[in-house]
Amino acid sequence: MQQKGFDFDINTDTNTDTNTSSDSDERAQFNTASAVGSSPTKHDSTSNMPAPLEKPPYTLIKGYLNLQQQQALINESQHYEFTRPQVSLFGKSHPIPRSQVWFADEGCDYLYSGLFIQASPWPKYAQKLRLKLASDFGLIANGVLVNRYADGNESMGWHSDDEPEIDSGSDIASVTLGASRDFFIRHKTTRQKVCLHLDSGDLLIMHWPMQSQWEHSLPRRLKEKQARFNYTFRRLIVGFHQGRARE
Repeated sequence: MQQKGFDFDINTDTNTDTNTSSDSDERAQFNTASAVGSSPTKHDSTSNMPAPLEKPPYTLIKGYLNLQQQQALINESQHYEFTRPQVSLFGKSHPIPRSQVWFADEGCDYLYSGLFIQASPWPKYAQKLRLKLASDFGLIANGVLVNRYADGNESMGWHSDDEPEIDSGSDIASVTLGASRDFFIRHKTTRQKVCLHLDSGDLLIMHWPMQSQWEHSLPRRLKEKQARFNYTFRRLIVGFHQGRARE
């Protein structure tokens, strides 16, 4: 796939492997389920024959961003106004185990996990990445949640990106920068697990309706000392929270 719409005002002639997961890649990825406590196949009790695994509807593109593009975003992120908001758990307030910032179009404020986040204007290179995703895949996003994990001690628990303000039928694109981390996907009913190892520059597209049937997490990895950044692009219903009192 040619890289377009995202030149970062620098030379982007470096070679990048942008192949989506092939059938053999997917089999290898799903076989990792056995390493995290789930059987690689499930059995039909009526026929006593193994039934095929369910496949989460995602596309994984390794090395989607080249090194110069990655560095431009990482450099820009040093100027983001990250926050670490408090969430209520069992009646007590705790800071989330990561820091975050939400960039979006006007009218695209976001409410999740009880946190109301007002949209900040798009920075230069986050906007370029947004346009690249639209050019390459027709993926139209009007907001991006950037999470910063300072090291492997910071994490994200099991959840689905299924808030009501997310436009129904839209895909969610996730770009990894910095440290490599394991990303887990789990079926909400069968509890089948899939582990994807995401490296810097990788793109994961979670296709609709994945969020209704699957959840995902980023567990702690205490040996990891480097920071990881994750850009998750979403399409929200504009004006969904219109009239909500701004704090």
